[in-house]
Order: sequence, then C-alpha cells, then structure tokens
Amino acid sequence: MNRAAKVLLPVAVVAGAVLVALVMVWARPNVESQRPAEKLAVVETLRVEPTTVTLDVTTQGTVEPATESDLVAEVAGRIVWVSPALANGGFFAAREAVVRIDPRDYQVALEGARAALQRAQSALSHARATLARQRSMRAQGISSEARLDEAVHAEANAAAGHREALVAVQRAELDLARTRVHAPFAGRVREKHVDLGQFVNRGEPLARLYSIDHAEVRLPVLDQDLAHLELPATMGESDRGTVGPAVRLSARVAGREESWQAHIVRSEGVRDARTRMLHVVARVEDPYALDAAPGRTPLAMGLFVDATIEGRPAEGVFDVPRSALRRNDQVLVVDADDRIRVHAVEVLRSGRDRSWVRGGLAAGDRLVISPLEVATEGMRVRVIEAEVRGVPEALAADEGPGASSS
Repeated sequence: MNRAAKVLLPVAVVAGAVLVALVMVWARPNVESQRPAEKLAVVETLRVEPTTVTLDVTTQGTVEPATESDLVAEVAGRIVWVSPALANGGFFAAREAVVRIDPRDYQVALEGARAALQRAQSALSHARATLARQRSMRAQGISSEARLDEAVHAEANAAAGHREALVAVQRAELDLARTRVHAPFAGRVREKHVDLGQFVNRGEPLARLYSIDHAEVRLPVLDQDLAHLELPATMGESDRGTVGPAVRLSARVAGREESWQAHIVRSEGVRDARTRMLHVVARVEDPYALDAAPGRTPLAMGLFVDATIEGRPAEGVFDVPRSALRRNDQVLVVDADDRIRVHAVEVLRSGRDRSWVRGGLAAGDRLVISPLEVATEGMRVRVIEAEVRGVPEALAADEGPGASSS
C-alpha cells in the first residue's frame, strides 16, 4: 500500500462514522418531553363538629370537720362521772351530758347565797318601810330633813345589797349547773383528756370534740380553672343559703372505690401566697351517714380525697386529638382545594389523648390528625379522611375535660 492510501484510509473511516451518526440522528423518532408528576404529602383528616361540654375541674383535699373545739371545765372539782360516749371516737348528741364534777361544794355555796339573799330582801323591806315613814313624818313637820336623808341613804344601800345578793345566787346556780358538762353540738370525740376521779381546774381541757352534722373539704383551684367554675360572686361564710357547684368526692376505703356528694359553699377569697391558688370549700352533709340508709360508707375525718367540681357548660367546643395541636395553639385544616390552612385556636382543656378547643374551627372542617413534618400555608396534599367524630355525650372519667389542665 502506497503512502497516499495509508493517509486516506483513516480519513475515510472517520468520515463514514460521522455519516452513520448523522443518519442515526436524522432517523430517530420524535419524543415528547413530560414534566415529572407532583409528589403530594398524604394526610389523614377528621371532620369535626362543635358541641356543648361541661368542663369539670379536678383537685384534691383533706376532709375536715366544720366545727372542732376543746371541751373545758368551767368550774374546779373532782370528776365523779364520765359518759361512756366520752371515749376516743365516741359519738354524742347535742346537749348530751358527758362529764359530771362533784357538785357538793357548789350546792353548799348556793344555799349560802340564797340565805344571804333572804337577809338582803329583809333589809331592803325594812329600809323601804322606814323611808316611807320618814317621808310621811317630814310632810307633817314632825321629822327633820337629816333623818329623811338617812332613810334615803339606808334604802339605797339596802337595794344595792339586795342586787348583790341576787347576783351571788345566780352565780352559784351557774356554777352548780356547770358541774354537769354538756356537749355543745352533736359530734364525735377526737381525743379524751380526763377520766373518773381526776381533779380538774377551771378552764382545763376535758376532751377535743368535732361536729358530725357536716364536713368540709378545702380544695385548691388553679387560676386557669376558675374560668370553668360558676362560683357565686357573693358566696361567703354568711351566705348560708347559697349553694355552689356540685362536687363528687372519691377515695379508696378498705380496698374499694367510694364516692360522696358535696357542694361548694364558699370561696376563701384570698389566694395562697405560696401556690397562687384560690381555695374553695366543699361541704358534705351527714358525713357519717347517721341519717342515711344502711350501706352508705361513712366519710371519715382526715381522709384524703379526689374531688371533681362540676364546671360551667361551654358551647361551640371541638373535641380533637391532642396530637393535632401544633405549637399548643394551632391546628392544620385542609380546604376544599386540598390545600393546608393554619388556624389558631383557644385550648380550653387537654387530657392525655384529647384536647378541647374553641375558635379557629367551623363545623365540617377537615382537621389534619396525622403527623406532618413540613406544613406551609397553601401547600397541596392528598387526603385520607377518617370517620366523623364529635364530643361524646358521656366523657370517660380519664379522658374528660377535667382530666388535666391545658
């Protein structure tokens, strides 16, 4: 092969390859370009409906007697009788005699006071008769002015002596009556301090008593929960006829869950300086079930109880899963174009799994209940709709609005 042929052969090969490539490009089919399909986030929604709920408030407290006081001796002496009811835990009726102090010294004192009263009465009668004669004689001019003045003075002294003797008799009668010690109210003995044969002085405590006609429970309430309670503005100790919200008290007694009904009767009106809570007082009538049908469990003093205070009805409330809340005060709603809308809501109460909100939602709104890491206003989504859900008429005890504060 000559030199020219060696040079032209590679050129011919390259030219042929270029020609083949051009033919392949010209002969290729026309391909239409397509935009990639939009990838939408999938969310689960729940259609919500408003309803009216009662926002109960839960709290705790200790049962205390409404009245508790020391029974004291009003006279000194030796105890000669003690009622069987005067024992720790014993029951007694109002005005029931519980202790008797030796009355003999006071009987003697009363007889002496009565004798002194008789002498004073006699002296007063004599002084009045003498004064009457002196006035008559003075009017006739047969007695001096000085003798009349003496008679007036003597009658005044006799009258004062008579009043003093009368007071002494009354004091002696009171002291004698006080040798019989009576219970000031129907109640129970918390602690007994004396026994038969013991000498007591005036003012010495005999026993610690508390009333049983009703009991009270002092209940702390958080500031945010006060808005859910309908407390009368004038409720206080003097408003005996005022009855506030109903209260359900509960506790475990002897391994069983027991409950009692009560009512709020007053608020203390002053916030606790340490906890910033306001205390309200619930009253339980007949806590020991003395007037109730057999089988009712007594409510013992000192028992620690859970309390559920009936709240005021709240209208236009939505029951939503707690997980649907974002930043504690926002929810996501899908509009008619399947776009995300961010709505602000007012959280009234939250339980473990549910929240109760108001504002920012309307009947039939599609609420996003599935997690969505990135959510922007107007973002399109693909929707999977769950069943319609509203607030059930009877809220479960552990999921009701009173379960916990928001």
